[in-house]
Amino acid sequence: MTNEEIIEKMKTAVTSAGGLDKSVKFDFGDDGVVFASGTDVSGEDSDADCTISVTKEDFISLSSGNLDPMMAFMSGKLKVAGDMSVAMGLQKLFSSM
Repeated sequence: MTNEEIIEKMKTAVTSAGGLDKSVKFDFGDDGVVFASGTDVSGEDSDADCTISVTKEDFISLSSGNLDPMMAFMSGKLKVAGDMSVAMGLQKLFSSM
């Protein structure tokens, strides 16, 4: 899955959820970033309220329901910097992707 495909799926999920109250950035390391704020989703590397560092492969597993977000966090596959409450609120977003 390309970043553009991830961005499009996330746009649909964010819009159907009514938008995000705070911004979040998914940092895939060398594979780029996906930034979401409100109902806007892009590949722009902007400052966010919450940054989630995860490999692109693990992100795809999270969004497809094959990897539990809490298990990913506890095992170190997913790291959260900034506002942890933003990360906690993303579970319903992932379930709609």
